[in-house]
Amino acid sequence: MSSWLVALVGRPNVGKSTLFNRIIGQRGAIVDDMPGVTRDRNYADSEWAGKQFTVVDTGGFVPASDDVFEAAIREQAQIAIEEANLVLFIVDGQTGLHPLDAEIAEILRRAQKKVVLLVNKIDSEGREPMLAEFFTLGLGDPISASALVGRKIGDLLDLVTKGAGAAEEEETDTRLKLAVVGKPNVGKSSFVNALLQEDRHIVTEIPGTTRDSIDAILKYHGEEILLVDTAGLRRRGKIKESIEFYSALRTLKSIERCDVAIILLDAQSGLENQDLRIIQTVMEKRKPALLAVNKWDLIEKDEQTAKAYEKALLGKLRLYDFLPVIFISALTKQRILKVVELAKSIDAEQQKRISTSQLNEALGKDILLFPPRSKSGKELKIKYITQVKTKPPVFAFFCSDPRSIEDSYRRYLENKIREHFVFKGVPLVLSFKEK
Repeated sequence: MSSWLVALVGRPNVGKSTLFNRIIGQRGAIVDDMPGVTRDRNYADSEWAGKQFTVVDTGGFVPASDDVFEAAIREQAQIAIEEANLVLFIVDGQTGLHPLDAEIAEILRRAQKKVVLLVNKIDSEGREPMLAEFFTLGLGDPISASALVGRKIGDLLDLVTKGAGAAEEEETDTRLKLAVVGKPNVGKSSFVNALLQEDRHIVTEIPGTTRDSIDAILKYHGEEILLVDTAGLRRRGKIKESIEFYSALRTLKSIERCDVAIILLDAQSGLENQDLRIIQTVMEKRKPALLAVNKWDLIEKDEQTAKAYEKALLGKLRLYDFLPVIFISALTKQRILKVVELAKSIDAEQQKRISTSQLNEALGKDILLFPPRSKSGKELKIKYITQVKTKPPVFAFFCSDPRSIEDSYRRYLENKIREHFVFKGVPLVLSFKEK
């Protein structure tokens, strides 16, 4: 997935949220005629013409206001501008040029970001002359569109996603990239510091100390490994501060560009709903992962404790019970290097390619033993299996009626692939095609 970030910026009530909803194809932001409805930031992944990007909806930007809400919104918008690859500056074609537009334009010029000036609410060709007065903002040629009716949105997306492909092409770094993720105060920075053998990252007992994602280079047996320490992921409903919001956004970007995610859990609190949401986020991004249970030194234990803890943990994971578990202590440095070894082995697993003959020979027997059932009563046959991709591994099953394959049977086939070929810690993609 591309990390191309597009921020929607403009004064209140120019149609930012309407445009956001139009781009993502659903009502992701509340839209109302009252200014200031959008306070908490909203972001979503979207795709246009094969290019993936993230769009961020910001609140109405009022540069010099002393209002508490407007000041908070302004802070969030400024962070969005700083983070963005491209800023889509939206003005209102119906009401015309406003003094606030000129103030925002000056802020954007100082930010030295790539800016596209969009004159919104131009819902017909007869209103195109309304663009003329916006040339005075000095941000290049304004373009017109109507978020409400969808006019010229395709042309707009062609323009804003121009650099999205180029952003992916820049990913030439072949070093193994490990993202360290987890809920706040689980010990991520302590873990990274223990690996680096230096206090590279600030560590305190206050949750949420790490506000940004910071890359560090780990020298491991002559190999350079990139460690990405990330801010603690909270549930979206609890992300109230602007800095926390963008910390979460940066964490998601870190997950997207990593090769393997190291998900830290707190041994004392066990697997909580917050942890499950983080695991699900990593799996939705199709990233391999391992579970490192930190603070293991604080647990009273005997010879059976680790085995019982792991069994209970995997029982709660259900669909994700293929994730390996390792017990560590960042404080005492217990097994921290084994985490790196495990991550390296998982990275090798996701690059593994199984030959077509091996797949058909192994899975063919399983399918004969337990054939798929069809709801329609028609015979359903899987005729041919091949692996079409690695990182993540994608397996194509050619069959007589792909739409009739039930989820339970998909899980059966995935389990059989793992039974024969392992793929430890690696999410698999099963695709069913008509033969």
